[in-house]
Amino acid sequence: MQPRYAPLNGNIEIRILHSLADVSPQDWDACANPEGLYPAIDPFVTWRFLHALEVSGSVGDGTGWHPHYLLLLENDALIAAAPMYLKTHSQGEYIFDFNWAQAYEQAGGNYYPKLQIAVPFTPATGRRFLCRSGYEAMGQSALREAMIKIAADNGISSGHVTFCTEAEAIAGAKAGFLHRKSSQFHWLNDEYKTFSDFLGALSARKRKNIRRERRQALEADIEIQHVTGKDIRPEHWDAFWMFYQDTGARKWGTPYLTRAFFEEAQSHLRDDILLILATRDGKYIAGAMNVIGRETLFGRYWGCVEDHPSLHFELCYYQAIEWAIAHGLQRVEAGAQGDHKLARGYLPVECHSLHWIADPGFSQAVERFITAEAKAVGQDISVLSSYGPYKIREGENDETDE
Repeated sequence: MQPRYAPLNGNIEIRILHSLADVSPQDWDACANPEGLYPAIDPFVTWRFLHALEVSGSVGDGTGWHPHYLLLLENDALIAAAPMYLKTHSQGEYIFDFNWAQAYEQAGGNYYPKLQIAVPFTPATGRRFLCRSGYEAMGQSALREAMIKIAADNGISSGHVTFCTEAEAIAGAKAGFLHRKSSQFHWLNDEYKTFSDFLGALSARKRKNIRRERRQALEADIEIQHVTGKDIRPEHWDAFWMFYQDTGARKWGTPYLTRAFFEEAQSHLRDDILLILATRDGKYIAGAMNVIGRETLFGRYWGCVEDHPSLHFELCYYQAIEWAIAHGLQRVEAGAQGDHKLARGYLPVECHSLHWIADPGFSQAVERFITAEAKAVGQDISVLSSYGPYKIREGENDETDE
């Protein structure tokens, strides 16, 4: 299916592009990174990152993620955009609607294809309605309306906006979208100067456990290195591809990213990426890939070819925290799910998504579901936060750790 685009009134129109090659990086990034900062606040929506997914074949034919980038133009000048995809499944989203699809199709409807404004395979919060400075309110509104109109005009069941900002979610809810809440675990930097400062904010028992895990991770003469920018070499990607394949085989069978994506990363994304690699006897045995934002270090992928106790925690959590502290970042987002992150300093936070369902009856059923779900998510966050590690009881100090 190739949805038609929706012309608007006057000098404003919406266009659909099937390739980012048809828009200049400068024009797209004027919307995706209106602050003009580097690193970008939202690195995943930059032209270079989305284009790497596209040209590497990670999205496109055969993937179920078909690019339909939304562009809002005023007198042919790009003023807002959204990374939208026509989807034929619900994989790689991390805001799960498999049960919605099953229920709708059991009732005789066709849930797929659907429209999705998202960054593929990336459960990281960021702006999804990308607007040039000064066009925020008008741009967001027009893009929301365009997605609905395109879906309605083409008989598409639904439109979804996942891992959007809270502000986008609130504005979308006011415009009639269903606002769904979920949760993740994020590490927040409370003006720590060193990793020891962070440990000092924890209870003695948690400090002791983290120190034990860090020692345990390196017991087999394992060494850790950080590489980013020009220091990343092709052999690092050769090693990381093996790690990524191993994790994919364990979790879902077929990894989402192609080998060509990592070649694109070497050519165009090295300054956006931090690789944390473990070596033993001169060989790479494990690694974690992170994407660097202006305020946040985003943990994305991990894998190994040797299993060592606590090495996953060291590479994905503790090394990421150390790097974030050293570079003055405000948080670390370590990906979707994982209650085990709580004991390692990561606290539950709300995540947000927006949903538009064409069928009124089904939309009401989904609304009832997400209303009940939001209450449960809030309760979970409250309970989990109460078990968080940041509780130093009276009389405790570092001397009790040993």
